[in-house]
Amino acid sequence: MLKKCLLLLCLAAWGFAAAAAPIIGQGVTPAAEKIVRQAVTRLAAKAEVDSIRVAPLPGFYQVIAAGQMMYVSADGHYLMNGELLDLGSKRNLSKAAWARFRKAELATVPASRRIVFAPAHPKYTISVFTDVNCGFCRELHKHVAAFNKAGVAVEYLAWPREGVTTTSGRPTPTYTEMVSVWCAGDRRAALAAAMAGHAPKPASCDNPVKHQFELGLKMGVNGTPTVIDADGHILGGYVTPQQLLKALQQGD
Repeated sequence: MLKKCLLLLCLAAWGFAAAAAPIIGQGVTPAAEKIVRQAVTRLAAKAEVDSIRVAPLPGFYQVIAAGQMMYVSADGHYLMNGELLDLGSKRNLSKAAWARFRKAELATVPASRRIVFAPAHPKYTISVFTDVNCGFCRELHKHVAAFNKAGVAVEYLAWPREGVTTTSGRPTPTYTEMVSVWCAGDRRAALAAAMAGHAPKPASCDNPVKHQFELGLKMGVNGTPTVIDADGHILGGYVTPQQLLKALQQGD
C-alpha cells in the first residue's frame, strides 16, 4: 500500500506546475501545516499539498496532495490513504471531503474559460472534463441536446489525455487541437466539429487548456469524460441522459 501511494503521488506530482496557495482548514496551525508538508514530501519531494484540514479521525489531518487524499498523524509519523467511513452515519467522509474540495476548485474557473451548452433556464449544471479525441467523450457529446432539453447545462473543461507536453517537451497533438478549439472564434461550433471527428483549424491565443488539465489532476481526474455535479460529486464517465438525470435527482 505504501509503495502504491508513493507511486501515485510521484506520477501525479510529475504533471503539476507551481501550485496556488493551499486550502488550510480551521484549527490547522502553522506548526501542523509544516509537519504535514514534511510527511508528504518524505514520500514524494515534488508533491504539492493542496488542502489540509483537521480530519474527523482524532489525531489526524485530512490532506489532498497531487490528486490524492490521505490522512497524516499529528506527529507526522503515520500516513494512511484510502476512504474514511463513519459507521454511525454510514457516510463516506472522504467522498464528502473530495466533493467539497472539487466544488471550491471548480468555482475558480469562470464560465468565460469553459465551453458551455446550456438551456435558457437550467435546473442542473454539470462540469465535464473532456478530450476531443476521446471516443466516449464524443458519444457523450451526442447527448448534449438531450441534456439541455432535460434542463441540464453542460460546461466543458479541457483535459487532453496525452497531457500537455511529450517527453521531449513538445506540445502533444491533442493539447494542440484543444488549444485550437478553445481559441476558435466560435468555440461551441469548433468543439462540436472536433467531437464529430473534424480537425480544428489551427489557432493560438491566451487559453486555459494547460491550467484546466492541471486542475483536473489536482482534483483526482484520471480519465475522460469525467462528469461532476454542482456540488463536486463525480457522477461517472459516459452517461446517458436517463442515467445522468437519475444521478442528479438523487442528489437533490
